[in-house]
Amino acid sequence: MFEKYGPLLTLAQLAQMLDRSTDGIRMALREANPYAERLNAAKVRIGRRIYFRTPDVANLLLGID
Repeated sequence: MFEKYGPLLTLAQLAQMLDRSTDGIRMALREANPYAERLNAAKVRIGRRIYFRTPDVANLLLGID
């Protein structure tokens, strides 16, 4: 995943990878559940843009703590 996307995923790339819409990802990030908490922990803001650390997302998808 790192080779394909690099160190940071955009919201659109994350949505595509999870087969969800970008609005669906935004709504899911507002919920209070462990999945959303881990994605929010992987979130990085650069200016107004939101990115997600690729290794953290990979670990989340693999179920690694």
